[in-house]
Amino acid sequence: MNTILQYILVQRAKNKLKSEKNVAKRQLVKEIRVGHVELMHALKEILFIAIGVGAAGFGLKGFLLPNNFIDGGATGVSLLIQVKSNISLGILLLLVNIPFILLGAKTISGKFAIRSIFAILALAIVVHFVPYPIITSDKLLIAVFGGFFLGLGIGMAMRGGSVIDGTEVLAIYLSRKWHMTIGDILLLINILIFSAGAYLLSIETALYAILTYLAAAKTVNYVVDGVEEYIGVTIISPKNEEIRVMLTEKMGRACTVYSGKGGYAKDGTARISTEIIYTVMTRLELARLSTEIDKIDKNAFIVMGVIKDIRGGMIKKKPLK
Repeated sequence: MNTILQYILVQRAKNKLKSEKNVAKRQLVKEIRVGHVELMHALKEILFIAIGVGAAGFGLKGFLLPNNFIDGGATGVSLLIQVKSNISLGILLLLVNIPFILLGAKTISGKFAIRSIFAILALAIVVHFVPYPIITSDKLLIAVFGGFFLGLGIGMAMRGGSVIDGTEVLAIYLSRKWHMTIGDILLLINILIFSAGAYLLSIETALYAILTYLAAAKTVNYVVDGVEEYIGVTIISPKNEEIRVMLTEKMGRACTVYSGKGGYAKDGTARISTEIIYTVMTRLELARLSTEIDKIDKNAFIVMGVIKDIRGGMIKKKPLK
């Protein structure tokens, strides 16, 4: 570990433990490890968001914006208003997304909302100030590659635990109120946006917008396996009780604990018994979960599986702490 980084982590750990008397060396080492995990995960998330902002800015200014194209979601609404009003797209991205970010603070978490605000602010600055080159005027290429880079940006921002298009947050919220999947709600929202595009601009523009949206959606799915999907997480670790407490008390998530045995054992030796933890989360919560598990056990065995939709339980009712 870098000497300067190590010094910073040691001082951070000492400051956090200074209220405790007779701090054991093991406590200090554990706190240093926790700080290191938090820092590494934060840097990774910042990198993902930065790549996402750059890619989305390129898709908007290199393809869509110069040719008066629109997309779905909050970005599509911003583009549609920009085409009709000539207000700066950077300002519109902020104004249109603010209500969704406030909703995200309630639906997902405050940290998620803060990251998303910074991501959208960075995108607005990039769109306003960075002179991206205009790549092509061919409408088909604009729709396909503009959608691809925009989808890449949205997907990478999600990998960093934030969004740069707030309609996903609205869809998550409404899915908890209605008996519909998030994907169905996103489809309805975008149908309204494309219908408005057909009325205000032209049917041809709306058709190209649908193509742009499909390209973006497929790219997002490729990058993050779909925001509309829940993820079932199975965790096997000798520190299963600490992980269970973290899930239920720190993250506010329900989980199921069941007994299991290791399948590998030499002849004549007993197989190791352990408790296995199973929980379900949305894709946007996985970055936080990964950070918290690494703090407890970096060698934990984790299996994740995509779940299209769920019913019952607490996941659709209780926001992440």
